[in-house]
Amino acid sequence: MNGLKICVYAICKNEESFVDQWMDSMKEADLVVVTDTGSEDDTVKRLRERGAIVYVDIVKPWRFDKARNISLDHVPEDVDICVCTDLDERFEPGWRACLEKAWKSHKSSKGPIAKTGRYLYNWSLKADGTPDIQFYYFKVHDRKNFRWKCPVHEFLQYVGEIPLETVYIDGMVLNHHPDPKKSRGSYLPLLELAVKEDSKNERMRYYLGREYMYKGQWQKSIETLNGYLLMPQARWCDERCAAMRWIAKSYYRMGKNKDAYNWYYKAIAEVSTMRDPYIEFAKMCYDLKDWSMVYFLTLEALKIKEKSRSFVNMGYSWDYTPDDLCAIASYRMGLLQESLVHGKAALTYKPEDARLINNLKLISAAEKS
Repeated sequence: MNGLKICVYAICKNEESFVDQWMDSMKEADLVVVTDTGSEDDTVKRLRERGAIVYVDIVKPWRFDKARNISLDHVPEDVDICVCTDLDERFEPGWRACLEKAWKSHKSSKGPIAKTGRYLYNWSLKADGTPDIQFYYFKVHDRKNFRWKCPVHEFLQYVGEIPLETVYIDGMVLNHHPDPKKSRGSYLPLLELAVKEDSKNERMRYYLGREYMYKGQWQKSIETLNGYLLMPQARWCDERCAAMRWIAKSYYRMGKNKDAYNWYYKAIAEVSTMRDPYIEFAKMCYDLKDWSMVYFLTLEALKIKEKSRSFVNMGYSWDYTPDDLCAIASYRMGLLQESLVHGKAALTYKPEDARLINNLKLISAAEKS
């Protein structure tokens, strides 16, 4: 398997400002194939000047899966590995070597297999460039027998006959640098369409319920996510935990605190090994000045030392927030020595933060008095 041929493929529209940095990031590939879906700026020209192979295909009515399948069809048949990215994403240097190493070293006892890859994706970055929201992405795959499915939040579907295995690609990191002015207004109607097209697709129902929450449509979110949880095929505990967290948040936004508490308890029971349900619960309890719960929840979260490799990791669960909340709760409960320990720990994450510095001074003064 020497000399693997790797192709990056993408869809785009009106993204000329991203072209140079994206092409710089993708240059480790053997070729870059882009499907433009109707740019009115110089995106196509700039991509071609930088060496990309560009096709123009208008997709009406718009669907992400149709656009991505068109773009995949433009990838030459002799390619070994396909890498799908968007123009607002950039690989950290050295990604190709990591990909080739993982692909070549993956062994299977099943004989011939198809492969798909997972790698670290920083969906958002903090102001200092460090990761915020992270999860493992899935857009690397063999050239043959894959199709994209669903109008939005599209995913790769394997349509081959030989066994499929997942390759974890250590060291391959993709960073997201989105345009904050870019609208996600099409997401809700496309998700409603996806659920209408396939009422048994639990993932689309989950995403629809989450989108209702993003839009502040709390009751619709609760109803949709409850429907998701009742589906026999909704068995992925990580996603079920997230659905319960969104239900809890929706109830809280509606002023129904008792229901919010109950759903956060359910979320923790569903997945007790992820920090996110503990910290989101603790943040709500902080608002409600329920200091004993904040204290308990943050201590439980801090016992978890490893991020999930199968689901989203929220940045606030892994930065200064757990120790900061624990320090405040400890202070309010009169546990000053413990408050001092966690106040110092929080400051190690943001040593220049004025609020954390002032909090530590207050805790130190109280502990000495």
